[in-house]
Amino acid sequence: MITFDNVTKVYQKDWVALQDISFFIDKGEFVFVNGTTGAGKSTLLKLIYKDEEPTKGTIKVLDQNLRLLKKKNLPKLRRKIGVIFQDFKLLQDRTLEENIAFALDVTDTPARDMRKQMLEILTYLRLSHKKFSFPYQLSGGEQQKVAIARALVRDPYILLADEPTGNLDEKSSQEIIDVLLDINYKGTTVLMATHNLKLIKKVKKRMLRIEDGKLAADQ
Repeated sequence: MITFDNVTKVYQKDWVALQDISFFIDKGEFVFVNGTTGAGKSTLLKLIYKDEEPTKGTIKVLDQNLRLLKKKNLPKLRRKIGVIFQDFKLLQDRTLEENIAFALDVTDTPARDMRKQMLEILTYLRLSHKKFSFPYQLSGGEQQKVAIARALVRDPYILLADEPTGNLDEKSSQEIIDVLLDINYKGTTVLMATHNLKLIKKVKKRMLRIEDGKLAADQ
């Protein structure tokens, strides 16, 4: 599903974000990427959906060698990968429903099917009663659920979550974790970056520990 083989990422001024990282994530796994701020967690996720390019090494996602992937085929790969960010990245001038529709626009989904898919995902996340609300009218937990809905509406094979509970209180964080665990239970591979060791110990899933850009633990 996801393979990193001796992957190194160096940014400008010789800043080594990741160094000789190797691991394999199988279909249907739930894996935490843990580390302090600046350890390289976000870079690792960006490499998976090809928002960044490795300086050296090989990355394979869904049996596709990303270095050999043609630019014209990148949108097709990204449609199979959902991404959730800490700061939600919602469109503030659009309703909850419109935010989710935006994710479907690029897939040429017929309007009738689009409405059905949006209603299904909103009902699943218990947000259908707020479909006409704007992001500023929602709580932080609800906004993150909208971000999850936007990532899930295209039925991705892989879901990447970058500190999805970082800005939330404990109750909202638990709700988001419960959603991600349920998504994983239904078959989606989930990779979640977090600095929260307490949360990881509670959930008891596999953890990749990143320290100073190196893979310090895989347990």
